[in-house]
Amino acid sequence: MSVKIRLARHGAKKRPFYRIVVADNESPRDGRFLEKIGTYNPLQDPVAVSLDEDRARYWLDQGAIPTDTVKGIFKTKGLFSAPAA
Repeated sequence: MSVKIRLARHGAKKRPFYRIVVADNESPRDGRFLEKIGTYNPLQDPVAVSLDEDRARYWLDQGAIPTDTVKGIFKTKGLFSAPAA
């Protein structure tokens, strides 16, 4: 079972609101997930991000792979550092 940390879309049409969730790779985007670890609201200025950093670190240590968007959110929060070149 491959586990990913990704965004699940909620909210009305043209008013997106996302949950940051840990889900099985084969689950649908807005479907079943293992755990909700935060929220992301791109419509607020500045962008509102709420994140349970302890659980995010736990899942990263367990081998969960964040999507590109979630990786960017983690970098702004200081959770995910760029690999050394």
